[in-house]
Order: sequence, then C-alpha cells, then structure tokens
Amino acid sequence: MRKLIALAAVALISLSLFAQGAKEGGADNSLQDVLDKGTFVLGLDDSFPPMGFRDENGEIVGFDIDAAREVASRLGVELVPQPIDWNAKEQELATGNIDCIWNGFTVTPEREKVMTFSAPYVRNAQVVVVRGDSAVNTLDDLKGGSVGVQAGSSAQSAIDDTPGFKDSLGEIVEFKENLTALMDLEIGGVDAVVMDLLVANDNINRSGKDFRILDQTLTEEEYAIGFRKGDIALRDAVDSELLAMAEDGTLAQIAEKWFGADITIVGK
Repeated sequence: MRKLIALAAVALISLSLFAQGAKEGGADNSLQDVLDKGTFVLGLDDSFPPMGFRDENGEIVGFDIDAAREVASRLGVELVPQPIDWNAKEQELATGNIDCIWNGFTVTPEREKVMTFSAPYVRNAQVVVVRGDSAVNTLDDLKGGSVGVQAGSSAQSAIDDTPGFKDSLGEIVEFKENLTALMDLEIGGVDAVVMDLLVANDNINRSGKDFRILDQTLTEEEYAIGFRKGDIALRDAVDSELLAMAEDGTLAQIAEKWFGADITIVGK
C-alpha cells in the first residue's frame, strides 16, 4: 500500500513538473491575452507629471497616458491606467495585476534582468533640484547635506551609481512621491532633491515655485515601457504602433502638447 502511495506521489510530482515546464516553454500569448480581455492595464505612479498624474478633476492624464491610449485604440482595446505602489512595481507586473509599467520608466541593467523592455521613446537625465536662494551650485556643494529622493526610483540608483556622491552626503531622505520631496525642499526639510529632468522642468514651470536645476547631472538615461519577462508579442505590438505613430506625426503632436516640442526618439 505504501509503495502504491509512493508511486502515486512520484507520478503526481512528475506530472506537476511536466505541466510547469510546458507552461514555461509554451507559446507567448501576451498579446492575445490583452486582445481577448479587451483591456490594456498600465501601471503607474499617478503623481509623476507630465508623464502620468491626476489633474484638478482627479483624472489621470499625461504624455504617457495619451500615448498609451492611442496605442490601445489602435490595438482595439481599452486603456486602463492603474495606480500602483512604485516600490512594489515589479511585483505588480510579475503577478499579472498590470500588463506594463509605462510611466517615465527608466531602463536600467537591473530592470532588464527581470523585465522585457520596449524600444526607448524619450531621453532623460537625473538632476539635482535646489531652492532658488540655495548656495548649492555643484554636487560638491552638497557635501554633508541632505538630499530627498523617491523610494525605488531610478534617481535613487543614480545617487548610488555616482562615484563619491552618496558617501559625501550627510543624509538621504526617502519619499513616496517626488511632489512630496519637493514640498519638503520648499520648506527647507532637505537641501536638494534628485529626480528626473523632465519631471523637474514640468514641476517648476507649472508651479512657478522658486526652484532651479543644477547644470551638473548625475546620469543620462532613456524611458521605455516595461513588460513581464518574455512578453515579446505584446512588446512588439506596442513598439509597432509607436513607430507608426511616430511616422504619421501622432506621437509628435502628443509630445508638443505636453513638452512644447517633439522630444521623442522613436524611429530617429
């Protein structure tokens, strides 16, 4: 009896492993899954203007939202912007709660190990924002000072990867959102904030607050769309639509709406 039970257990384990292997080695249904359900779920930090944020009416808007909505329309599905905890973005994607991360998302070697990325569509940089009356003009001037940064962001990685910079600082303060970090900068809670150039420029222009950006940048980078590792079919379909939008001028129109110029690099 025990021998029969043991054999049955072995068979069950083997069947389970076979099924798992078949799933891992099976066809890529990522595009078809989106088409079948009729929705394309975009994960984002909804306080990241001008890429994706809430307007005065609470609606999620932005450059990435407009671009993604046009892509979804051309694929024949509905765009569903889904706010997520940015610190848990990889888990949200891996568990299938979202179909992509499309929100001023920087390509990094670490992220490329666990995700499939689209072609880059915008160039960006990580910069330092200070108050207008600050005596800080270079990275060296921040020695012993306090710097704010969004937790889990590429700005945090830029601080780590800039030789000598992190060790020179007196304190690094993590915030859930860039806007909160800038509010703390305004009241003197931190001496500077490290963040995306595009987002920093947009905030300064929109708010009119007395901030300025240092000429010295930490890193140059590119924005792309992050998909689950192996979701090649969905990635390729989105890339194809973005290229078509670049060729027919639609992407340029969206960029001019949000940035005042076509700063996109798709097909260029």
